[in-house]
Amino acid sequence: MEAKQAVDALASLAQEHRLSIFRLLVRVGKNGLAAGAIAEKLKIPPSSLSFHLAQLTRADLISQERQSRTLIYRADYAAMNRLVAYLLENCCAGDACAVDLLISQGA
Repeated sequence: MEAKQAVDALASLAQEHRLSIFRLLVRVGKNGLAAGAIAEKLKIPPSSLSFHLAQLTRADLISQERQSRTLIYRADYAAMNRLVAYLLENCCAGDACAVDLLISQGA
């Protein structure tokens, strides 16, 4: 991952509704959710939701798929993993650290 991609992804997540949307989509898994279900679960007005979904899509953190007349949104787990790997790339200058502990505990 390049620095610009990381900055775009982090900027997209640096807003309460977008972070909540992304976390919800991560939780629901590969089946994703329709925009209406996201709005209902998070109590976000549809007009605002469309804006936030577009921001997350442009940052490549989520994808959308049309199923008939419904748009299904899914977290992009590969993109999420690339972002986390980028953030931890030089962690602790190669010394054992909290990241090693998290990995060993399966977190």
